[in-house]
Amino acid sequence: QVQLLESGGGSVQAGGSLRLSCAVSGYLLNAYCMGWFSQAPGKEREGVAAFTSANNYTYYADSVKGRFTISQDNAKNTLNLQMNSLKPEDTAMYYCAAKQYNCYSGSWSHQDKYDYWGQGTQVTVSS
Repeated sequence: QVQLLESGGGSVQAGGSLRLSCAVSGYLLNAYCMGWFSQAPGKEREGVAAFTSANNYTYYADSVKGRFTISQDNAKNTLNLQMNSLKPEDTAMYYCAAKQYNCYSGSWSHQDKYDYWGQGTQVTVSS
């Protein structure tokens, strides 16, 4: 069983930065995918970024390209999301997710593909 625990959320003014972390416990196969999803009030949960072990490839939503960076530490037990130039529209609950096996460009943002989820951490960006 894989467990995920997010941290690093908070409140920041527009233009500021936050770094989210996701602590991973349990066993992931050598081929795996981990991602960050966001859910604003009244909206669907949507993919923000993902990291797959196949060639350490990363995926990003168009809305965060150039502002957010997903990364993983070498021990494979922490997934990070560096969030820069934050905008009020980035305000949401952010969830860490993981799945066994790799993810791909056509499916990384599909939440139903992920097997494990964290409880979420709130990010609030004020104008």
